[in-house]
Amino acid sequence: MTTARSGETTAAPPAVLAGRGLSFHYPDSAPVFTALDVEIAAGDVVGVLGPNGGGKTTLLRLLSGSLTPSAGEVRLGGERVRRGRRELTELRRRVQLVFQDPDDQLFSASVTQDVSFGPLNLGLDKQAARERVEWALDALDITGLAEQPTHLLSYGQRKRVVLAGALAMRPSVLVLDEPTAGLDPEGVESLLETLEGLRAAGTTLVVSTHDVDLAYRWADSVLLLNRGVLAAGRARDVLGDPALLSAARLRPAWAPAAGRALRAAGVLAADAPDPATPEEAARLLEGGGADDAA
Repeated sequence: MTTARSGETTAAPPAVLAGRGLSFHYPDSAPVFTALDVEIAAGDVVGVLGPNGGGKTTLLRLLSGSLTPSAGEVRLGGERVRRGRRELTELRRRVQLVFQDPDDQLFSASVTQDVSFGPLNLGLDKQAARERVEWALDALDITGLAEQPTHLLSYGQRKRVVLAGALAMRPSVLVLDEPTAGLDPEGVESLLETLEGLRAAGTTLVVSTHDVDLAYRWADSVLLLNRGVLAAGRARDVLGDPALLSAARLRPAWAPAAGRALRAAGVLAADAPDPATPEEAARLLEGGGADDAA
């Protein structure tokens, strides 16, 4: 679970990654946010949602060490991350940031060269690096692309190669900026299946997205940002509140509205969870009856 407030202290489970009193502003601009606290519990999928310019990507970059806060601190495993080279290197190894556009991170001629870049920079020998590359390619189901030139890959394939490069670093936390952007529905479901496998293996995921429905059905907890914290908590509690989503300039989640309509029609039991997808709602309608859905 993630908890966050501006200027408040909130009880939470032990955090694998946290920000304390984070403030940041770009040159000649107003602060993106001030005194922001955030905690990421180990093993969670955490959704970060908000409008463009609301601070999502800035927060991800602060937590992964690619930006330095104007004030406040980042904590990794409960320990403050100091700004020395050794400490920042360790943060960036254990917290891997994957950008929205894969072309921002692909720079080697072949898939294997690109995925092996990080492990080799850690000082691993060639055999150890090769084993990591093979493991990461297998985890992303792209072993067959190992010797392909990166410039000939499809957009979805390039996304998977960048993610494999991050995985090859064996991070504790994967931080993903709009990972489903630009993917077709089948590509989205395939990527989610892969990410769910990583979560099941113990990887913590922090995911920024504009897709309220995706976060509602997949995230454990969410953080709503709009140049400050609007809300934080369990995904279905926060994203089931239309007023909060309006304040974050996001449309209402589909599932709660569908659940209310299905209950009113007697198709869904009063205590049954909302349908996660339109396909699930269609199956409920075809099956017909609250008793079948309970």
